[in-house]
Amino acid sequence: MGLLDGLAGQVLGSLSGAGGAQQGGALGAIMNMIAQQPGGLQGLIDAFERNGLGGVAASWVGNGANLPVSAEQLQSVLGSDQLGSLAAALGFSPQDASAQLAEALPQVVDKLTPQGAVPDEATFGSLLASFGKG
Repeated sequence: MGLLDGLAGQVLGSLSGAGGAQQGGALGAIMNMIAQQPGGLQGLIDAFERNGLGGVAASWVGNGANLPVSAEQLQSVLGSDQLGSLAAALGFSPQDASAQLAEALPQVVDKLTPQGAVPDEATFGSLLASFGKG
């Protein structure tokens, strides 16, 4: 079992609401969104910092409690184009996709950074490849 298979199980097990298949699709779409972000996971963290939400993103990477993020905050960081693409991938409205992302993203980033640090691009690429095989 690869690291991202374990990540998927942990994140899906901790999310409430939608069924497992829908959650699995959401996790795949979130991982794809992170992979397509310029700079990968670090680029996503940097985008939060540029938009005044560096402390929120840092809480997801760090070993303490994860601070929440709202759908509106995600809109300011990611923009409507990126959220629209995520919504289309999930088959959700942009509002529903933002709400699901606001719930899941802190957990996904937290699980991708178990040592309290963002993995380098090569390690992250390996994680994504493992996820694709799962």
